[in-house]
Amino acid sequence: MALLDGFRVLQLGGGLAAAVCGRLLADSGAQIRCLGADTQTLLAAHLNHGKRMVARMDAGNADLIVAEGTPAALRASSWDAAALHQRNRDAAIVLIGPFGQSGPQADWPASDLSLFCASGIARLLTGQVDDLDEAPMRPAGEQAAFIGGLAAACAGMHAALLGGAVIDVSVHEALATLAITELARAGLGRPAWPRRRLADGNGATVTILPARDGYVAVSPREDRQWAAWLGVMGSPAWGREPRFARKPDRVENWDALHALMSQWSRAHDKQWIADAAQAAHMPSFPLREPGESLDSAQLEGRGFFRARTVNGVKLKAPGSPFAATQTPAGAAKPAASAGVLPLDGVRVLDFSWVIAGPTATRYLAAMGADVIKVEAPGRGDPGRATELHNVLGQAKRAIVLNLKSRDGVRIAKSLAARCDIVIENFGSGVMQRFGLGAEALQAENPGLIYISASGLGRSGPESHAVAYGTLLQCYAGFAGLNSHAGNAPRVGMAWLDPMCGLQLAFIAAAALWRKRASGHGCRVDFSMIEAMLWTMAEPLLAAQLGAPARIPGGIHAMAGDDSWIGISADSDAQWRSLCALVPGLAARRGDAGAGLDKWLRGQTAADAARRLIDAGVPASPVATFRDLVESDHLRARGFWKAGLPGLPWQAGFGCKSGPAPALGADTEAVLGDILGLGGDEIEALRSNGAFG
Repeated sequence: MALLDGFRVLQLGGGLAAAVCGRLLADSGAQIRCLGADTQTLLAAHLNHGKRMVARMDAGNADLIVAEGTPAALRASSWDAAALHQRNRDAAIVLIGPFGQSGPQADWPASDLSLFCASGIARLLTGQVDDLDEAPMRPAGEQAAFIGGLAAACAGMHAALLGGAVIDVSVHEALATLAITELARAGLGRPAWPRRRLADGNGATVTILPARDGYVAVSPREDRQWAAWLGVMGSPAWGREPRFARKPDRVENWDALHALMSQWSRAHDKQWIADAAQAAHMPSFPLREPGESLDSAQLEGRGFFRARTVNGVKLKAPGSPFAATQTPAGAAKPAASAGVLPLDGVRVLDFSWVIAGPTATRYLAAMGADVIKVEAPGRGDPGRATELHNVLGQAKRAIVLNLKSRDGVRIAKSLAARCDIVIENFGSGVMQRFGLGAEALQAENPGLIYISASGLGRSGPESHAVAYGTLLQCYAGFAGLNSHAGNAPRVGMAWLDPMCGLQLAFIAAAALWRKRASGHGCRVDFSMIEAMLWTMAEPLLAAQLGAPARIPGGIHAMAGDDSWIGISADSDAQWRSLCALVPGLAARRGDAGAGLDKWLRGQTAADAARRLIDAGVPASPVATFRDLVESDHLRARGFWKAGLPGLPWQAGFGCKSGPAPALGADTEAVLGDILGLGGDEIEALRSNGAFG
């Protein structure tokens, strides 16, 4: 089902982030026209495949207009907000800039490398290191463009529900918000986690082990999973030692434990280990090269890859990570939003937890939706144990329901009958066992949008595999790509989950657009592994052409404690500017590192970056998250609000804010407001165990 059939988009210029935005919209059924699109590189050709190329501007025939560039570049092209708004006052206008369209850094030169350094993600990407001489790094595959483009598609789709709105997307801020917990810790004045590894470096939660034929990722994070993992390893005698009994013990004795597990794992193939672990309901996946996914039975069964012919060569290209089916019966078409925000009047029942789903519903709440977060009694969402909930819980209402009780399920069904969207990320089959599957809820509410997010999707031979986002980064090949030559791969930061949050919020808005056009609800089956591979288009395509995996460099050590700078000169003009600044560099384009290191000697990262930027060369110190808190640019853009990071875009209509709720804080109010239950009825439900 093409959710955006009939939705019209005008994509302006050759920017990769704008092309990513258009690709996601096109993969959801939108009609894309491009003026000035780039098709010269393999990635650009993929991103702009199937779009209609036009020779002149026709902005009047568009629901959404997207353009990419600095403010100066957009003004020079007459693609700034004022000029585009004059051409079409009803369209949503999305402007993507490396640092946004306002603030003192808005016109700075930027690149994929410099943005990863400026956002702090380069410092965090591969996780904690044993040696601080190991340089930070950016990921392969032009990921700044993908994250910026996803943010643009998400914000733009919401703006289109309102019409006539302007969105200012900062790629810098979109990248930074992937590390939402670290940002929140810094904003609240709490100490940052060091880059040098301490204790297990989170290995007791998820780690990579050597196998006979490569590597395998395992995640025995819970006590029952640890017990199952010991069984997979043949119940070794050391597994009964007190030093490994509890998770805190395993953290304290991590180096010894990792060595013992590695001794066992080296004797087995990576797929055998993962299969044995999954059979015991213990999360595990082999580390793959990107090309290994091309023959995946799971992806084949779901029809993920699309055939492409590039320069006469037949290739497999990533398709959409969304499988959408329309409800057979339509409801009355809801009116367009009459409020200030795009989702005013939209109600969301949120069964999701931890990062991906709560990130999506954080965006929905910010865009005006009444998000009702449903949690189990006890500790609730694990995100409450960290700063995660402080950010992702903002402007939501929280209720507690015991879904193991008949009354708890009955209340959930009654709420779903009065909601526009249900979102959940339980394991396959869990919501059906509760009686809360899509068919059951849509039978009562035909216009319901039911979004399921899972590791590998709800269909296919691997759909029941136990998965976490960090494990899927390994399975997709992302973790293996992003490591220095000669180093064993590390899991790294939780990259996939927050990225999926952007995609889920986008598809929710797309489904709402379809509902307003047709009255139909829909079922969305979202696969996190497919979302990961969708953003890895460049290495996937390159693998089929025999191109080597690219390990991006360009980050140089500076004097001082763990101080680094990223420098890139991707165009001929930037290279000439760099050569004019750095003596003796002109003849060394293929090996400029030594010359740059000599020139950088004796300078601070900030001073060197300033000189390079003034010369038109993209550069940035590798920022800490404290640097982002103290950034004059982010302060000028209003990114920080009460010590917490904001959205990765600014909208002309603003956003909804409010504190994150305590566990179950709104249970009585929600049941009263939405279901009309009185105090005695609520008390009777409590006595019957509906709330735990």
